[in-house]
Amino acid sequence: MDRILVLDFGGQYNQLIARRVRSQHVYAEIKPYNKISAAEIVACGYKGIIFTGGPNSVCDESSPHVDEGVLEAGIPVLGICYGHQLMAYTEGGTVVPGSEKGEYGKTLLYTEKCSLFEGVPKTSICWMSHRDMVEKLPEGFTAAAKTDQCPVAAMVNEKKRLYGVLFHPEVTHTEFGERILGNFIFGICGCAGDWLMDDFIDTSIEKYRRELEGKKVLLALSGGVDSSVAAVILHKAIGRNLSCVFVDHGLLRKNEGDFVEKTLGGKLGVNVIRVNAKDRFLGKLKGVTEPEQKRKIIGAEFIHVFEEEAGKLGKIDVLAQGTIYPDVIESGRGDSAVIKSHHNVGGLPKAMDFSMIVEPLRELFKDEVREAGMKLGIPRELVMRQPFPGPGLAVRVIGEITEEKLELLQNADAIFREELDGSSERNGLAQYFAVLLDTKSVGVMGDSRTYGYTVALRAVVTDDFMTAEWARLPFEVLERASSRITNEIKGITRVVYDITSKPPATVEWE
Repeated sequence: MDRILVLDFGGQYNQLIARRVRSQHVYAEIKPYNKISAAEIVACGYKGIIFTGGPNSVCDESSPHVDEGVLEAGIPVLGICYGHQLMAYTEGGTVVPGSEKGEYGKTLLYTEKCSLFEGVPKTSICWMSHRDMVEKLPEGFTAAAKTDQCPVAAMVNEKKRLYGVLFHPEVTHTEFGERILGNFIFGICGCAGDWLMDDFIDTSIEKYRRELEGKKVLLALSGGVDSSVAAVILHKAIGRNLSCVFVDHGLLRKNEGDFVEKTLGGKLGVNVIRVNAKDRFLGKLKGVTEPEQKRKIIGAEFIHVFEEEAGKLGKIDVLAQGTIYPDVIESGRGDSAVIKSHHNVGGLPKAMDFSMIVEPLRELFKDEVREAGMKLGIPRELVMRQPFPGPGLAVRVIGEITEEKLELLQNADAIFREELDGSSERNGLAQYFAVLLDTKSVGVMGDSRTYGYTVALRAVVTDDFMTAEWARLPFEVLERASSRITNEIKGITRVVYDITSKPPATVEWE
């Protein structure tokens, strides 16, 4: 099986690069830049190497650098953003700070003919995120692309098979990013494209069958797609040695608890233990308004529930979780900035009596998790369900969470999803949901004055959840949803639609 090495220099999009490679059926694995030597890279037989972006400047002597032997190993290398600058610096070129404002966002790219840009129009849109730029090319390199602000937006050394791009081909905003990566993977590295999701599933099941043999495993089942797919993988590996604790904290979507229990426990035979803990969680959250505090309270309470259930089940050796990559990157692992904490990321508290933690999906993006779920035979109704945050509706009720506000949101969210589920506009949407704001406004029903809450509707388009565009829903759909919500739910007087993309916002409001 052909493999591409993604050498990690700490940028936000590092796993996304690997995802883009895998989407073209070539296996990619990530290694920190300082954890693998040139000799080890050669010994592993990688067909190509990609240097990632990163938050540092090569102009700073303390920034990450690379073993020069990597560039002399005869293996094709593609440097992206910081990786591009680092390649130029290491090969003897000059990198200088750019203008104070740098280049950020969608940018016009003008390309020259070369193997990396085969089939790419001379002018296209790319996604930039940099300040530094290459001023003097290393010996043997030629400029292969430019922008209005940067004369070296890409460089190539065809003889040594070294390529650098200052922009990010891995993000969807770069129009021909997939083609550029494909040119590198297939045309330059000569990969066959024979890695499939079936390989990941088979390898994972065999891995956990071997590693967890004779061990009792407790899975933190949230009821979402991620933990459900993780449950089925582990169920196929170890059967009844897996106990899935489904904590119904009362913060789920309308009728969701029953659906999850019947699907996983009934149809698929997974050992599901449902714990009704609504009163317990709402009690802990009483008076709490700050979102990070909500997440931490819910995360801690989840752990406490698991501890209690573990005690009831006898000796439990392993905790399993449905963590996927966006959870990890947004929790600030490595050199990435902390955007929001996730209760299922960060290891076990010392008080928990588990010998290890397993996360079968931590290298996958949401679309890959769904693909795995379908191949595992999980019903489509569950696999294609809306993504749902671990803290549930706690982070979609802005401000203090009360039973009244929770019920208002559950009903509004159900109406919005019903309207989209029954229309063609659902196709292409990655996520859509309602948020209850901690704001009341005046309304009128008939001849009477009303005073109720505001609901915000959110729908986004993305295939990786690292970036997302707000969905351009037809006004007719929004009008139907708004009319139903304000007419059918007493206590809501106003509906608004969120038209903010990620970045600068996140997909969730909190």
